[in-house]
Amino acid sequence: MNDPYLPTRANSPHDIIWFETQPRHLAGRGDPRHITQALRAAGWANRSDPDFPHVLLASPDYRHTVVMEPDPEPYGAWWRIRGQEEDGRRWYTEFGAHTPVEILAHLTDALLEPAPEQAPPIWSPLSAVGWSYERDDRGNEIARHPDGILSLERWAVEPGETFHWRAQAAVPNGGGGFRRIWHAYLDDQMPPHLIAAFTSALASDEPVQRGMYDVPHTHLVAQEQRGPQGEQLATAHEARLKAIRAAARKARRNAALTTRGGPRPAAVPSAAPRAASPTGRIR
Repeated sequence: MNDPYLPTRANSPHDIIWFETQPRHLAGRGDPRHITQALRAAGWANRSDPDFPHVLLASPDYRHTVVMEPDPEPYGAWWRIRGQEEDGRRWYTEFGAHTPVEILAHLTDALLEPAPEQAPPIWSPLSAVGWSYERDDRGNEIARHPDGILSLERWAVEPGETFHWRAQAAVPNGGGGFRRIWHAYLDDQMPPHLIAAFTSALASDEPVQRGMYDVPHTHLVAQEQRGPQGEQLATAHEARLKAIRAAARKARRNAALTTRGGPRPAAVPSAAPRAASPTGRIR
């Protein structure tokens, strides 16, 4: 538990005035506990080194790990996720420092849920909200947000090579190039529903709560003093964790029944409601 008398950003400053911030993809990283505490609530083990500035979490079956290690460089990986499927297939994905936690949480929340029978679509939800879409004769695909800053692409360097996914927010640097704000790299070996979980979050225009100027580029976002404040955000975050704990307990009970040869369990409901997008700041 955090000591409220020791100055640290881990303490929940209820005296902060929160501002509804949009677009969400340019709102900055937010509070990482929106992700890390959700995974802990689902039973993930904390394997972090207390003397090193990182968080290392492992799923109960050790098939998935999530690492958060601060790296503020534009091309550095702040979040790294590794997975191994039941067939032995391994995959890797990483995200830059300013990737909003509310967007990344769609992927990490999907790690807590059973895979759907059919993977959700990827490109059509983006096209439905005004993104452009192109596909070349080599099978490379790219979609661009209407603001021209955010993009998603699936490409291969050479024909016949493995495809990769990349999402990035970048602005012109004045010299004909671009300056990256944040990036995401996704392995094409990832289960399709996990890729779809992340990309579906890119299609959302739901604003997020941030402190004034607590964003990487204030001139790119609009902030208005409205929306849930400290106590309301804490309550929403606790409700999110409570739902995840309940879903994890149900999944464990179902797994135990299956092991003992009991009746086939029903599908586990979504572990985290999407409606609430708190910053993760709690008391």
